Amino acid sequence: MNPSPWRDPRVVSLLLLVFLCGSAAGALGFRYSSRSSSTAAAAKTWKEGGKDISLQRFRTELSLTDEQAGEVEAVLDDFMKYYQTLQAQMDEVRADGKERILHILKPDQQERFKRMLSDLQARQIR
Repeated sequence: MNPSPWRDPRVVSLLLLVFLCGSAAGALGFRYSSRSSSTAAAAKTWKEGGKDISLQRFRTELSLTDEQAGEVEAVLDDFMKYYQTLQAQMDEVRADGKERILHILKPDQQERFKRMLSDLQARQIR
């Protein structure tokens, strides 16, 4: 009687590895494709008057004094710098993960992986 292949640790390890690589590739693809549009849009809006609009709304709806408005503006500026720094760090982590996965794959697998990421990005844009 043959033992069940599910009891072989090599089979289970291989399936786990394939699952984890697929999950990582999907997560990287999703984050890579979604970051470019959302981050750029947020930064662009902020630069094109979004901060002024937010600050004016705070002034009006909260009846801020000039001193409070100045402090709120400083907080908003700090928040945006912090957000952009975090976004840059996340971009680096994603790029590192992608490079590490590419290093593991054979050349034909690398091409398929790149196509998978491109497909994910194209679906995100639509």
